[in-house]
Amino acid sequence: MGETLGRVRAAMSAFAENNWESELIVCDNNSTDRTSELARGAGAQVVFEPVNQIGRARNAGAKAASGDWLIFIDADSYPSRELFAEVTRTIQTGKVLAGGCTVVLDTSHFFASRVAGLWNCISRVGKYMAGSFIFCETKVFREIGGFDERLYASEEIDLSTRLKRLGKKTGRKVVILHRHPLVTSARKMHLYSRREHVRFLLKTMMNWRRTLSDRDACHTWYDGRR
Repeated sequence: MGETLGRVRAAMSAFAENNWESELIVCDNNSTDRTSELARGAGAQVVFEPVNQIGRARNAGAKAASGDWLIFIDADSYPSRELFAEVTRTIQTGKVLAGGCTVVLDTSHFFASRVAGLWNCISRVGKYMAGSFIFCETKVFREIGGFDERLYASEEIDLSTRLKRLGKKTGRKVVILHRHPLVTSARKMHLYSRREHVRFLLKTMMNWRRTLSDRDACHTWYDGRR
């Protein structure tokens, strides 16, 4: 958390260079560590969401935001100033309502690196945003109801689908930036076996929404393994 906050603060200098005001909000999703303490120490506003669920946590942070645009970043991901600068330029075109970026892992992992590479291809072709980094116009996010709180995983895919649908109606688009990928943690790939990941993928393919709406089925996000 501490490293992420430091990286985010440094990246936010790209907004200041364009005379954009910005705020840093951290959602404490019922944590048992020093999340709130570290966040306040870094000058962030802290909001609390008692129900452990990714979509709820992101929605709680978005609800507290006062800006025209939202950027969602996972606590184990590290954005760069260059990425934020590219987001700024993209927003200024007026042609985009939301977007994401490609990702690279912070440590070497044979299987995970190939999964990340495959995801980046799917993301760029299908315009699906990775949950670790999403930017979206605030009024658009609120218009479509934010993240679907019935889902315990892949809520970013659902959000991407609804945003693309709205984009077709309004003449704006969802984009996936790729010049400055987001560095994100490979921790889950080390904590869970390849078999566990493949089993979840197969279950999701067979019972898409039923699996993603079942907290127990999405255990790699919620079982507390660290």
